[in-house]
Amino acid sequence: MKTLEIIGYKRANLGKSESKKLREDGNVPCVLYGGDEQVHFYAPMILFRPLVYSADIYFVQLNIEGQLFKCILQDIQFHPVSETILHVDFLELHEDKPIKMQVPVKFYGDSPGIRQGGKLMVNTRTLLVRALPKDMPEDISLDITEVNLGQTIKVKEVAVDNFEILNSPQVSIASVSIPRAAKTGDLEEEELEEGEEGAEAEEGAEGAKEEGGAEEKKAEE
Repeated sequence: MKTLEIIGYKRANLGKSESKKLREDGNVPCVLYGGDEQVHFYAPMILFRPLVYSADIYFVQLNIEGQLFKCILQDIQFHPVSETILHVDFLELHEDKPIKMQVPVKFYGDSPGIRQGGKLMVNTRTLLVRALPKDMPEDISLDITEVNLGQTIKVKEVAVDNFEILNSPQVSIASVSIPRAAKTGDLEEEELEEGEEGAEAEEGAEGAKEEGGAEEKKAEE
């Protein structure tokens, strides 16, 4: 797992007014949990860009005034309008304690369904994984080489290695959709077959009617 360093500074004062001032100065109020005691600190907002605005996940090396902590981002709060980062919680890592992380899903391989005009429809871009820090995967790679038109990949089909996926086994991760042209073609073919059957039935009925009329005429004579 890649590691990102964030440099922080201990907070002398707590409270809403102090937090507001920190944000105005371009900093983010933070708390570190999971150790012997909580650590309240702040860090420059610009340092969070690769951690927050990226599909990748990281372990975080917190450097708080020279004191080092290995942790993960546990929770983050954004402003509802400006989407500015308001607050961040970190969880300190311990090698013997499992952690939970949202791990990105990545796809590889040449799907026959996509070659036939289908489109890969991704329903779940991350999966919730529980593992020891040393076993936490950077991503979950799924091979779509055998995925045909209309087929779906579910959580229960994902191979795991020293980690656990906490999503329901029946959750759909992705599928290859059937192109509209193929659907329309099948429909037109069915309609054509039905039309041909209907025409044959109508011709048969008319033939029987003509034959019956000829017999009635013959009987009158």
